[in-house]
Amino acid sequence: MDTDAAPARIAAATLEALVRDIFLAAGCDAAEAGRIAAHLLGANLAGHDSHGVARVPRYVEWLESGYVVKGRTVETVTDGGTFLLLDGRFGFGQTVAPQAVALGIERAQRHGTCLVGLRNAGHIGRVGDYAERAVAAGLISIHFVNVAGSCLVAPFGGVERRFSTAPIAIGVPLAGRPVVLDFATSLVAEGKVLVAANGGKPLPADALIEPDGRLSGDPHTLYGPYERTGPRNPANGRGAIRAFGEHKGSGLALMCELLAGALTGGGPCGPVKERGRIANGMLSIYLSPAHFGTEEEFQRAGRAYVDWVKASRPATPGGEVLLPGEPEARTRAERLANGVPLQRDTWDSILATARRLGVTPPAV
Repeated sequence: MDTDAAPARIAAATLEALVRDIFLAAGCDAAEAGRIAAHLLGANLAGHDSHGVARVPRYVEWLESGYVVKGRTVETVTDGGTFLLLDGRFGFGQTVAPQAVALGIERAQRHGTCLVGLRNAGHIGRVGDYAERAVAAGLISIHFVNVAGSCLVAPFGGVERRFSTAPIAIGVPLAGRPVVLDFATSLVAEGKVLVAANGGKPLPADALIEPDGRLSGDPHTLYGPYERTGPRNPANGRGAIRAFGEHKGSGLALMCELLAGALTGGGPCGPVKERGRIANGMLSIYLSPAHFGTEEEFQRAGRAYVDWVKASRPATPGGEVLLPGEPEARTRAERLANGVPLQRDTWDSILATARRLGVTPPAV
């Protein structure tokens, strides 16, 4: 397969098994290795390749460096019944974030609402996954996230890094048509820069900004020099990612840093002297429509409204108005049927990590 070849298509089960075996070999127990593999694969299946298996080499590097710790359980810092503050103790995000979400769901189902702060979590991955868990439990959820120690995004009107990519996710459980909104407040997620650097989908020409204010779509703006296969370190780049929507995305990013970072006690993304360990903070709000006493009307009005939005005449002939979550559902079905597309550089990096850990790669 040469550099310009079409992406390889790897069967979902094959890819999940390889990632699980890599984290087993790296020292995780079977349950944790399985969670990490399922979550990363789930991001690819949803079409969010930036938060998928491309992260495997970096996760292993973080584990080996002590930046993330295997086998952690969240520590309860504050428990007020309908509000909780939890410390992830730098455990894998795919372990400690589900623990926090499970507690929030259980409390909201009991009390009608729950506010959960999580700090010091390893990279929690695709935040929409946690909104989907709440939706499956019949709950509305809102998630504000930041990344302490990872300033990558320039504020509106500036060129220096001041925000993390600061994602937001919201899930609404409408029967037959659940709505899940999941986006980074940066114009692109850092993982999308990583995918582009590995030979994947190119970045928009204005996604990044150089120190002199020039706009760029070149991953070297963020990462500096790098080899075709190997680590990508944002500390080596001089530029920044731009916030989406000019002042609007910049304002939302600021709020994520304040709510998920400062309020939880995990800290906003900066100021930092050097990049090393990073940690996610997440402030989550869970609401139970059933406890509001409006469940029947909520379902009727909500479903009628999104159906009406969906029925808007397309701007282009043959086009379609898509609701949040619909692209992910369609991509998931297609990739489960036909395999997950991976660029050569991404696949080679995963295979190199597997071999280094003594894991025999599958025949593809």
